[in-house]
Amino acid sequence: MAGGHGEGINYKGLIVHKPKRWHTVTGKGLCAVMWFWVLYRAKQDGPVVLGWRHPWEGHGDHGHESGH
Repeated sequence: MAGGHGEGINYKGLIVHKPKRWHTVTGKGLCAVMWFWVLYRAKQDGPVVLGWRHPWEGHGDHGHESGH
């Protein structure tokens, strides 16, 4: 576990160390990916989730005369 090396902030007897740069950058990058994914899915499935459209209605007019 933590070896107690280096400086840190003492909070109620617990020493909290500053995260390394790669931890901060990786965390921000993964946070951005998560939000891009959430907004992409909201764009795709938002009306269904909000109850504005039923999932079985489809995405457009797909009549039987289209040759499927």
